[in-house]
Amino acid sequence: MNLYELLRPLLFKLDPEIAHNLTLGNLTRLHRLGLLKTFLPSVPALPKRVMGLDFPNPVGLAAGLDKNGEAIDALADFGFGFIEVGAVTPRPQPGNPKPRLFRLPDAQAIINRMGFNNLGVDNLLNNLQDTAFKGILGVNLGKNFDTPIEKAADDYLICLEKLYGKVSFVTVNISSPNTKNLRALQGGDELDALLAAIKSSQQKLSQQHGKFMSVAIKIAPDLDDRQIADMAALFRKHRIDALIATNTTLARDGVEHLPHGNETGGLSGLPVREKSTRVIAAFHAALAGEVPIIGAGGILRGADATAKIAAGADLVQFYTGLIYRGPALVKECVEALAKSSTR
Repeated sequence: MNLYELLRPLLFKLDPEIAHNLTLGNLTRLHRLGLLKTFLPSVPALPKRVMGLDFPNPVGLAAGLDKNGEAIDALADFGFGFIEVGAVTPRPQPGNPKPRLFRLPDAQAIINRMGFNNLGVDNLLNNLQDTAFKGILGVNLGKNFDTPIEKAADDYLICLEKLYGKVSFVTVNISSPNTKNLRALQGGDELDALLAAIKSSQQKLSQQHGKFMSVAIKIAPDLDDRQIADMAALFRKHRIDALIATNTTLARDGVEHLPHGNETGGLSGLPVREKSTRVIAAFHAALAGEVPIIGAGGILRGADATAKIAAGADLVQFYTGLIYRGPALVKECVEALAKSSTR
């Protein structure tokens, strides 16, 4: 039994959001004392080049854990091949009323309706100046809750401009279920216009800065075959740099009977695993290798990571798996991917 397995029952006795903040704070303290790595397993190298970036391994931390980029250096000690922080919005916002985070231990799942709670992009930029992390860092971008959906592109472009060249990549989040109407951006004319605006801004910023920074798009698992085909066509048309599949699900299949199973919000963890993998496979076929895919959703063991790669993902990332399995999951996934690549 590792240290996290001993600590988890104690953390699970606390309110989830309190436990979250307490853990991040203590991880940062341990890192600053130079002690954190002594409690963590060593993760082997498994280099992979994606989006023109050289990843030390293909296993990353998904957005949502460190919304404000306050614990990047501590989280880097876990051995992730890349870290994604956020979601961040142009202006600070408190998010939805509490309680807004719920554990479903019997399903190895979490439901959240956080609502892009964060201290704003300028605060994140200040935190980035204080980090010593030199690895691959992404930032997840959201829109402010009170920005009309028809002006959502403005919020993404503000964040893109401020972060350009300061991180490895950014992700345009159009799939959170916790901001009203946000998922409408995944459809037809709205998606076409948004992608056009993002790519136009990216091209101008690339010329201004003399360097290229990739932009990924994060999509939902709740898509049918027609939606996937239509979205894939637009991703190819606009030459999107990467796709993150997937975010949380609105479905409650298999958890309705559990405590908190019918809470409003996005469901993550084991119940979304197969749905996410199906969406990855469908996009992989539709994109014909033109857009790399980062697979997320329900990774709780090494075999789940290899299944995402087998379905067509180039990289994987998780968050809920870390809550249930702890830091050992990073090493387990990297070793499983290394083993599968030699078969």
